[in-house]
Amino acid sequence: MTRAFELTVNGEPVRVEADPDATLLHVLRNVLDLKGTRFGCGLGLCGACFVRMDGNVVPSCDVPMWSAAGRTVVTVEGLSAGGGLHRVQRALLDEQAAQCGFCISGIIMSAATLLDADPAPGERAVIEALDRNLCRCGVQRRVVRAIVNAGAAEETP
Repeated sequence: MTRAFELTVNGEPVRVEADPDATLLHVLRNVLDLKGTRFGCGLGLCGACFVRMDGNVVPSCDVPMWSAAGRTVVTVEGLSAGGGLHRVQRALLDEQAAQCGFCISGIIMSAATLLDADPAPGERAVIEALDRNLCRCGVQRRVVRAIVNAGAAEETP
């Protein structure tokens, strides 16, 4: 049985018809056609599906639509609203930090949220912020370096 849900996604109010128990991830990918957020483990443990909901990083595979109603959601697509890349996205490209790219959208969401709270984090803060993001390709060192550089670039006039 479907129901109408209203929420804000990437700054735009949306109304979707979905089963109340459908996951936010399912609605983002299959109803709103926002494919940047990935399905990983389906248990909220790997970070591939991370989005921001009301300013906090959450696993969208573990958020039922009844819980997302009325909330504000930002996906990896929403970070680059206005056509320009977010500084985390730019830094990851500059560092060539991604390999397969499967985990990177969730990493970007965690890193962007960290940089909002701490505009110039050190390596330890970045590592802690990415603790819930799993990467099987082994690019963690490059990712951490890119995020530290993104913070340092913001400090430079």
